[in-house]
Amino acid sequence: MVWWKLLVRKYNTISRLSATERSLLVRALYLLPIVTIMLNLKGLRFTQNWLMSRITPPRSSGDPIETQIWEAVKMMRIATRYNQPWANCLKQSLVLWILLRDRGIISEVRIGIERESAKFSAHAWVEYQGIVLNDTDDVHQRFQAFDRLFEQPVGERL
Repeated sequence: MVWWKLLVRKYNTISRLSATERSLLVRALYLLPIVTIMLNLKGLRFTQNWLMSRITPPRSSGDPIETQIWEAVKMMRIATRYNQPWANCLKQSLVLWILLRDRGIISEVRIGIERESAKFSAHAWVEYQGIVLNDTDDVHQRFQAFDRLFEQPVGERL
Protein backbone atom coordinates (compact mmCIF):
# COMPACT_ATOMS: atom_id res chain seq x y z
CA MET A 1 0.00 0.00 0.00
CA VAL A 2 3.01 2.29 -0.13
CA TRP A 3 2.22 3.11 -3.76
CA TRP A 4 -1.30 4.14 -2.77
CA LYS A 5 -0.02 6.59 -0.14
CA LEU A 6 2.41 8.00 -2.67
CA LEU A 7 -0.36 8.42 -5.24
CA VAL A 8 -2.62 10.18 -2.71
CA ARG A 9 0.23 12.47 -1.63
CA LYS A 10 0.99 13.41 -5.27
CA TYR A 11 -2.71 14.03 -5.96
CA ASN A 12 -2.96 16.28 -2.89
CA THR A 13 0.10 18.22 -3.99
CA ILE A 14 -1.22 18.74 -7.51
CA SER A 15 -4.68 19.67 -6.28
CA ARG A 16 -3.18 22.51 -4.23
CA LEU A 17 -1.64 24.08 -7.34
CA SER A 18 -3.39 26.98 -9.01
CA ALA A 19 -4.92 26.46 -12.45
CA THR A 20 -2.00 28.37 -13.98
CA GLU A 21 0.55 26.22 -12.17
CA ARG A 22 -1.22 23.01 -13.23
CA SER A 23 -1.28 24.22 -16.82
CA LEU A 24 2.46 24.99 -16.73
CA LEU A 25 3.23 21.65 -15.10
CA VAL A 26 1.23 19.62 -17.61
CA ARG A 27 2.81 21.47 -20.54
CA ALA A 28 6.31 20.95 -19.14
CA LEU A 29 5.63 17.26 -18.42
CA TYR A 30 4.60 16.50 -21.99
CA LEU A 31 7.15 18.80 -23.68
CA LEU A 32 10.24 17.34 -21.99
CA PRO A 33 10.09 13.94 -23.75
CA ILE A 34 9.01 15.54 -27.04
CA VAL A 35 11.93 17.98 -26.96
CA THR A 36 14.31 15.10 -26.16
CA ILE A 37 13.13 13.07 -29.13
CA MET A 38 13.19 16.06 -31.48
CA LEU A 39 16.69 17.08 -30.44
CA ASN A 40 17.92 13.53 -31.05
CA LEU A 41 16.20 13.18 -34.42
CA LYS A 42 16.26 16.68 -35.91
CA GLY A 43 18.72 18.80 -33.95
CA LEU A 44 18.62 22.07 -32.06
CA ARG A 45 17.61 24.52 -34.80
CA PHE A 46 14.69 22.37 -35.97
CA THR A 47 13.52 21.84 -32.37
CA GLN A 48 13.67 25.58 -31.65
CA ASN A 49 11.68 26.38 -34.78
CA TRP A 50 9.14 23.67 -33.98
CA LEU A 51 8.70 25.04 -30.46
CA MET A 52 8.29 28.57 -31.83
CA SER A 53 5.55 27.32 -34.17
CA ARG A 54 3.67 25.89 -31.16
CA ILE A 55 3.51 29.11 -29.16
CA THR A 56 -0.01 29.84 -28.08
CA PRO A 57 -1.33 33.40 -27.86
CA PRO A 58 0.19 35.01 -24.75
CA ARG A 59 -1.70 34.03 -21.62
CA SER A 60 -1.12 36.32 -18.73
CA SER A 61 -2.60 35.53 -15.38
CA GLY A 62 -2.61 39.20 -14.45
CA ASP A 63 0.12 38.50 -11.92
CA PRO A 64 3.30 40.57 -11.96
CA ILE A 65 5.82 39.35 -14.52
CA GLU A 66 8.24 38.22 -11.78
CA THR A 67 5.54 36.01 -10.27
CA GLN A 68 4.80 34.47 -13.67
CA ILE A 69 8.49 33.80 -14.30
CA TRP A 70 9.13 32.10 -10.96
CA GLU A 71 5.91 30.08 -11.29
CA ALA A 72 7.19 28.71 -14.60
CA VAL A 73 10.62 27.97 -13.10
CA LYS A 74 9.02 26.15 -10.16
CA MET A 75 6.76 24.02 -12.38
CA MET A 76 9.71 23.24 -14.66
CA ARG A 77 11.67 21.97 -11.64
CA ILE A 78 8.77 19.76 -10.58
CA ALA A 79 8.38 18.39 -14.12
CA THR A 80 12.10 17.66 -14.19
CA ARG A 81 11.82 15.48 -11.09
CA TYR A 82 9.21 13.33 -12.84
CA ASN A 83 11.07 13.21 -16.17
CA GLN A 84 14.64 12.56 -15.04
CA PRO A 85 15.71 10.52 -18.08
CA TRP A 86 14.47 13.27 -20.39
CA ALA A 87 15.63 16.31 -18.49
CA ASN A 88 19.20 17.47 -19.02
CA CYS A 89 20.03 21.18 -18.86
CA LEU A 90 19.40 21.88 -22.56
CA LYS A 91 16.01 20.18 -22.60
CA GLN A 92 14.95 21.89 -19.37
CA SER A 93 16.08 25.24 -20.70
CA LEU A 94 14.23 24.86 -24.00
CA VAL A 95 11.01 23.90 -22.23
CA LEU A 96 11.30 26.73 -19.69
CA TRP A 97 12.05 29.15 -22.55
CA ILE A 98 8.88 28.12 -24.41
CA LEU A 99 6.73 28.19 -21.23
CA LEU A 100 7.81 31.79 -20.75
CA ARG A 101 7.26 32.65 -24.44
CA ASP A 102 3.72 31.28 -24.13
CA ARG A 103 3.12 34.00 -21.56
CA GLY A 104 4.66 36.69 -23.73
CA ILE A 105 7.86 36.77 -21.66
CA ILE A 106 10.92 37.03 -23.88
CA SER A 107 13.88 35.16 -22.42
CA GLU A 108 17.08 33.67 -23.83
CA VAL A 109 18.50 30.17 -23.79
CA ARG A 110 22.23 30.46 -23.17
CA ILE A 111 24.78 27.77 -23.88
CA GLY A 112 28.32 27.92 -22.61
CA ILE A 113 31.45 25.85 -22.28
CA GLU A 114 33.34 25.29 -19.05
CA ARG A 115 36.03 27.90 -18.54
CA GLU A 116 38.78 26.11 -16.65
CA SER A 117 38.62 22.44 -17.39
CA ALA A 118 40.88 20.20 -19.43
CA LYS A 119 37.88 18.24 -20.69
CA PHE A 120 35.05 19.70 -22.74
CA SER A 121 31.87 20.43 -20.82
CA ALA A 122 28.85 22.40 -22.01
CA HIS A 123 25.85 23.73 -20.11
CA ALA A 124 22.55 25.48 -20.93
CA TRP A 125 20.43 27.87 -18.89
CA VAL A 126 17.72 30.52 -19.36
CA GLU A 127 18.08 34.23 -18.69
CA TYR A 128 15.52 36.98 -18.49
CA GLN A 129 17.00 40.47 -18.81
CA GLY A 130 20.38 39.13 -17.67
CA ILE A 131 18.93 37.28 -14.65
CA VAL A 132 19.69 33.55 -14.57
CA LEU A 133 16.45 31.65 -14.00
CA ASN A 134 17.22 27.94 -13.84
CA ASP A 135 20.73 27.86 -12.48
CA THR A 136 22.90 29.56 -9.88
CA ASP A 137 24.00 33.16 -10.30
CA ASP A 138 27.64 32.10 -10.69
CA VAL A 139 26.98 30.21 -13.93
CA HIS A 140 28.80 33.00 -15.81
CA GLN A 141 31.94 32.38 -13.77
CA ARG A 142 31.84 28.64 -14.49
CA PHE A 143 30.83 28.76 -18.17
CA GLN A 144 31.76 31.02 -21.06
CA ALA A 145 28.45 31.64 -22.87
CA PHE A 146 28.24 31.86 -26.64
CA ASP A 147 27.08 35.25 -27.91
CA ARG A 148 23.68 34.07 -29.09
CA LEU A 149 22.18 30.62 -29.30
CA PHE A 150 19.27 31.18 -31.65
CA GLU A 151 18.90 33.29 -34.71
CA GLN A 152 15.82 35.47 -34.55
CA PRO A 153 13.10 33.73 -36.60
CA VAL A 154 12.12 35.58 -39.74
CA GLY A 155 9.31 38.07 -39.19
CA GLU A 156 9.59 38.08 -35.40
CA ARG A 157 10.51 41.15 -33.44
CA LEU A 158 11.91 40.88 -29.97
